[in-house]
Formats: sequence, C-alpha cells, structure tokens
Amino acid sequence: MESLELLRAKKGFICDMDGVIYHGNRLLPGVTEFVEWLYREQKQFLFLTNSSERSPRELQQKLARMGLTIDESHFYTSALATAKFLSSQAPGCSAYVIGAPGLMNALYEVGITMNDVNPDYVIVGETSTYHYDTIVKAVSLVQGGARLIGTNFDLTAPSEAGVVPACRALIAPIELATGKSPYFVGKPNPLMMRTGLKLLGVHSAEAVMVGDRMDTDIVAGIETGLDTVLVLSGITSEADVEQYPYRPTYTLPGVGAIVG
Repeated sequence: MESLELLRAKKGFICDMDGVIYHGNRLLPGVTEFVEWLYREQKQFLFLTNSSERSPRELQQKLARMGLTIDESHFYTSALATAKFLSSQAPGCSAYVIGAPGLMNALYEVGITMNDVNPDYVIVGETSTYHYDTIVKAVSLVQGGARLIGTNFDLTAPSEAGVVPACRALIAPIELATGKSPYFVGKPNPLMMRTGLKLLGVHSAEAVMVGDRMDTDIVAGIETGLDTVLVLSGITSEADVEQYPYRPTYTLPGVGAIVG
C-alpha cells in the first residue's frame, strides 16, 4: 500500500456519499473529522454521488441535519450528469422518467420536457415510487423507439435497513423485456469523472477517488487516472476485492483513517 502521507498530500478529493459519508440518515464514523481536515488543509473536494434522487441543495441540507455544514457547490450527482449529457446530445428533447424529484428538476433545468406519449428517451433512476405500471409504460415506449438511459450503474445501494436495489436493478426488467441495452451516465462512466475534475480544477495526477464500491467508484478512478481509496464502510468487504482484476491504491476502514 502507498504511504498515507502521499494520499494526504493530494490537492483534490472526489468522494462518493452513500456508504462513505453516511448510511441513510446516519453519519459514518470519522466523517466530521475528515470534512474538517479538508477545509483546514484547503483541499479541493467534491461529493460525487451516483444517486439521482436528491439535488445538491437537498444533499447539503441532509448533511446539515446530521451536523455537517458544506457549501452546495461541493455536490455533483448522476442526475446532473444525465441532464448535461442529454442536453448536449439532443437539446430540447423529451423524456419519460422513472425517478425522484432530484432527477426531474435536473432535466427541467436544462430544458428537457416530460413526455409519456412519444419521448426521445426513457430515463431510469432511483425512486421509491417504482411500480409495475411504470415498467409496462417504459417497455412500450422503448419498443416504440425511445432510447433507454440509466442515471447510474449501481446494482444495489447501502441503507440503514441494509442493501436495497439501485438503478441497474430497477432498469433490468425494461432491458430484459425490450432487448435494448441502456446507456449508463454515472460512475464508472468517465464523463461524470471528467466533469468532477473540471469542477475541482485539479489535474488527475493530483486527485484521488474515495468510494465504497469496486465496480463503480474504484474502476472510475482508475480509468480516469486517479489514485483510489476503497473504504470498507459501505458495500464492499476486504474479501470482495479479490473478485476483481484491479486493485485500489489504498484500502481503509473509513474516511476517518485518511486523516489519522
């Protein structure tokens, strides 16, 4: 393992949120000390989450309720990345959306309209209102020519109640029923990581990706040229790492270990 001093010397930190900063509405151990260290050392940092449910302001307020004060500018979500991608691909397009308000608002902000008759896209993100009728509708629209987009590649997500289905699990019935493969915008897609680096204003060699998932966070960091930190506070266990043909630069129990 590389020296932690080399890790602490990095200028930019891109951090996942679920399983790294919190589980549900519970702040994880060492997070407060880690955030205080980021500010004290004047690090550039960004909370880059594959969750599409909440806007940056809602994420800011969620952390504030847990006792962390962080400016809204430090958050970037797969909902924002999806909206940015579609607005560049097809400005003024329309979509049928299975997702939460954070995704809807991001799409509205870039001029994408809602359409359940003949949309250009069917977009799927995490939502608690997922049900059979929406799947049937989405299948029909994709079969009619709408292109299928997933906000992120996560199969599951950590919560206070345990592991719950995430975007890739929710989009799977539509994919299987139509035979159409979705395009996933969030991590490990380099599009989202490159945007994160631009927002930080830091070169990839001077930044690090901190996450709890080998299949999204760590591979995204590796493919974007960043050092990577796998924290064992979320989905992945130390034994799980052996299943993958790549390795994180660092493996730590949680973000608190970064600051000692």
